[in-house]
Amino acid sequence: MALRVGVIGGGQLARMMIAPAVELGIDIRVLAEGDGMSAQLAATAVGDYRDLATVRAFAADVDVVTFDHEHVPQEVLRALVDEGVAVHPGPDALRFAQDKLDMRARLADLGVPQPEWAAVRSSDDLGAFLAAHGGAGVVKTPRGGYDGKGVRVVRAADGADDWFAQLGPGEALLVEELVPFVRELAQQVARRPSGQIAVYPVVETVQRDGVCAEVIAPAPAAGDRLAQVASEIGVRIAEGLGVTGMLAVELFETDDERILVNELAMRPHNSGHWSQDGAVTGQFEQHLRAVADLPLGATAPRAPWTVMVNILGGPQDATIDERFDAAMSAHPDAKIHTYGKASRPGRKVGHVNATGDDLDDAVYTARAAAAHFD
Repeated sequence: MALRVGVIGGGQLARMMIAPAVELGIDIRVLAEGDGMSAQLAATAVGDYRDLATVRAFAADVDVVTFDHEHVPQEVLRALVDEGVAVHPGPDALRFAQDKLDMRARLADLGVPQPEWAAVRSSDDLGAFLAAHGGAGVVKTPRGGYDGKGVRVVRAADGADDWFAQLGPGEALLVEELVPFVRELAQQVARRPSGQIAVYPVVETVQRDGVCAEVIAPAPAAGDRLAQVASEIGVRIAEGLGVTGMLAVELFETDDERILVNELAMRPHNSGHWSQDGAVTGQFEQHLRAVADLPLGATAPRAPWTVMVNILGGPQDATIDERFDAAMSAHPDAKIHTYGKASRPGRKVGHVNATGDDLDDAVYTARAAAAHFD
């Protein structure tokens, strides 16, 4: 019988695990949040990932459970582990991707470089932090934020009063220094339960309106020292937190040549989509290998450059499928990946990868192919 991997979450990350699962001989199953989800190409159950009975029933039919997102409650995860279910990443690791305050405290324990930060519970707390950090800071809700949601630059003590008003007893917001970064980077590593680690090249990410728009692999002008520091940070976090599966570490490169950790994701990540066509082992295959405790694949680039461009929003007057012909005809070297999602402004509905020997050519190809879907 084939190894059975269950993925909680029916989004595009689960969808993109399906093809490599088939190629690896893995039986992949998905617990989708509702009908019509992106990943419902695989054997699918539909139900609430927050409900223990639903998740328990889903887990009973698979050999290992993994995730398309980090939102499954800790009490559900810990109940599965207590019942002997293999969960990767496990709750002890995943909580640091679920709660940014827990993440900051644990990274401090590990000695990982990160922005100065504090837990704040009132405008007085926030005002004191701003006064000590040049009058500006970045306030984040510790849980639930993604793609720029739950993140706010503030320059006044009352800049997060609406969020403070929503806090429950004992809760706090996270405030961080406004980092003077020159660019954003991402470091991915994979780790299997038996401890083997595979490290990908550090990449540059380009954000627009808080959403990843482009990725360049490897990061241009990333010398040996930068690559070594990013790799060491990724490995230290994966080992220190006990991550199993793919780990993405979002980084700032500052104007004074520091590398600081921004956020973590313990799953395949937008910054790794380039690897589908640009690396010996793509991140979705690697994640499956890792959570199943199979030998990890090589991470070397297949070409000097790979550029990923997200398709954000997609066409408003036609389906994405109707744009394929023009994009493929004009750019036969581009690899187009779509998520089976309805178009909506700012929504990630697909991405394009382009590889080559010349970075400018790869950038042009990826952007031009993606533009057919605007």
